[in-house]
Amino acid sequence: MTFEQLVPAPARAEGPHTEGFLLDPSTVLRAAPGTESTERWLRSTIGAALGLPLAPGDAGSGAVSLEIDDSLAAEAYRLTVGERGIEIVGGAAPGVFWGAQTLRQLIGAEAFRRAPLRAGVPHTVPGCLIEDSPRFRWRGMMLDVARHFMPKDGVLRYLDLLAAHKLNVFHFHLTDDQGWRIEIKRHPKLTEAGSWRPRSKWGHRASELWNDTPHGGYYTQDDIREIVAYAHERHIAVVPEIDIPGHSQAAISAYPELGNTDVVDTSSLGVWDTWGVNPNVLAPTENTLRFYEGVFEEVLELFPSTFIHVGGDECPKDQWKESPAAQARIKELGVGDEDGLQSWFIRHFDKWLTARGRRLIGWDEILEGGLAEGATVSSWRGYGGGIAAAKAGHDVVMCPEQQVYLDHRQHGGPDEPAPIGFVRTLEDVYRFEPLPPQLTEDEARHVLGTQANVWTEVMEYHARVDYQVFPRLAAFAEVAWSPLPPAAERDFADFERRMTPHYARLDALGVDYRPPGGPLPWQKRPGVLGRPIEGSPPNV
Repeated sequence: MTFEQLVPAPARAEGPHTEGFLLDPSTVLRAAPGTESTERWLRSTIGAALGLPLAPGDAGSGAVSLEIDDSLAAEAYRLTVGERGIEIVGGAAPGVFWGAQTLRQLIGAEAFRRAPLRAGVPHTVPGCLIEDSPRFRWRGMMLDVARHFMPKDGVLRYLDLLAAHKLNVFHFHLTDDQGWRIEIKRHPKLTEAGSWRPRSKWGHRASELWNDTPHGGYYTQDDIREIVAYAHERHIAVVPEIDIPGHSQAAISAYPELGNTDVVDTSSLGVWDTWGVNPNVLAPTENTLRFYEGVFEEVLELFPSTFIHVGGDECPKDQWKESPAAQARIKELGVGDEDGLQSWFIRHFDKWLTARGRRLIGWDEILEGGLAEGATVSSWRGYGGGIAAAKAGHDVVMCPEQQVYLDHRQHGGPDEPAPIGFVRTLEDVYRFEPLPPQLTEDEARHVLGTQANVWTEVMEYHARVDYQVFPRLAAFAEVAWSPLPPAAERDFADFERRMTPHYARLDALGVDYRPPGGPLPWQKRPGVLGRPIEGSPPNV
């Protein structure tokens, strides 16, 4: 293994300039103050994989040394491998950790296993010098666990996969029409009733097929604490999403008074069992605000993330237009129309979160009716919302559907399982550029980074998620981390070459990725309807 086989590619690498360093049972691990999380990770992950104790020891010959140098940026690192030892220096704890991830790749695929193939056998790490730092500070993946629940162990596994690719934000989509996935102690029916549905649409919403097995599950508050702590050890921020005022039927089914009771019999609503945009949205009442303030109070206790995602997307206004109570509310508040009412919802929680030292982030529909003062925008319907927000001085995370929605199909062939959307190949993702040219240098500073989104309507279990996410997440990770040339000039052939050893790493991790030659027999799902869209996606 050489530094020329790393994913994502480092900013600068030299070597091999020595014979390398031999990792063996005598190798010790020296961790300077501030590097303890990487020390624990190296011993429990690489040590366990290779059958090496990596006992504590002093710097010098035969040591792996971890250091902090605050003259470097917090996530930057310098990795030096010589005959006498290995040194990882980071600007802060995260930089040291990312350097350790690079070391793991240099060791080889065996370092990605959970137990040794040959315990204690020496492994040579090639001599090199790598200096590296990320292009963007927000390098994320959103996982939807509302449409199909992923048990806690699967979430922890995905945090490890994010860390292996130097991604540092896990956007946790916890609530939607099809299920409420987080325990809220003051509102127990959210999980008692709102976390289960009697059946699920099988495939696209236009499919005539159903899976009649009841589906559901939720995370207890202790589960959430464990997930957050596990992510923190890997220098990943967990950004929770509680969707308001749309995508709320699961909550309304548990507490009917949250819905527009003057136009629909909300007591008859159950947790939704199909996909799409749901007409049942929250009522714009003081009771609804107090209810969700209670939800967010418990969310803030569980998630230390600065950013709290409130959804804000795909909120049909039909019920508000028909509701005398909603129309009276529009007049009372002086917000003009239904778009103004949605903006009122978002502005309320923007102020509420700001007062508690947090920041609201929402999908780009929160621009409609006027953007709340402190809000950050997840630009999903293309670049347009992000461009508008950045030009207005708001921070942005670029996650345009047409480029980085990993639920969209990877190939135009007939064997893709439940094909959704435009074809987005590995190369397409590799050529994704998060920064639109319409932004000036000052405006571009508002682009915090980028995120790939994974919606799970047609992904019922972890192998289906793996298939849609990988290998494309590896390409996305390089886009988010590495200082790449303009999209058309990127060397995809080189990336493909580096993916060859990376597939071996994914194999060792047990990832059920889409092979370059197409789906394996058990990855196909003939007869399950998708919604493929032909042609090139719009660049909007």
